[in-house]
Amino acid sequence: MVHAACWAHARRQFFEAVQLNPRDPVATPIVAQMDELFAVDAEARRKTLTTAARHIRRQETARPLLSDIRRKIEAARSVALPSSALRRACQYALTLWKKLTCFLEYPELELSTNLAENSMRPVALGRKNWLHVGSPRAGPKVAAILSVVESCRRLKLPVRDYLAAVLPGLADRPIQSLPDLTPAAWRHMQCLWVGWRRLVGRSQ
Repeated sequence: MVHAACWAHARRQFFEAVQLNPRDPVATPIVAQMDELFAVDAEARRKTLTTAARHIRRQETARPLLSDIRRKIEAARSVALPSSALRRACQYALTLWKKLTCFLEYPELELSTNLAENSMRPVALGRKNWLHVGSPRAGPKVAAILSVVESCRRLKLPVRDYLAAVLPGLADRPIQSLPDLTPAAWRHMQCLWVGWRRLVGRSQ
């Protein structure tokens, strides 16, 4: 499990500083460079790059950009007033810097949590309907089930097919085997199985 921080949240801190002072000569360039960082991944999506290709693109473009962003943030922190919005923005970004930059090592990670938050929005909208879920232990169970369902949707897996394949006999499986049953792992195994069947079919 990798704990990644969200660049949208980091950018918002600096954007709020710019809103307080639209002519801020320090925060404005930082926001502009963060926008360039998002543009790197936006271009990768437009070109439908693979995860491996996006990783290479990030190393070539995002890594040097991040170095420049950090230098600007460190310089901004040294001149910002202690209680200012800019100082808070700098402190937020530098405190989380390792988590903000781990996407350089893990190409499957997105820059922001927007996709995850959008998938959680139906949960937030229906929260009042689920105030009485039965017991204090039911809430986390509902959350776990919804996480699995949203993962299936993200991977374009038929939820019913996945649950029908995984749930029977689940209670009898050792806990060490559970990582092999996640939607991503199950989808990978299905792709391998289909590929093997095609290979066998061609050889016959």
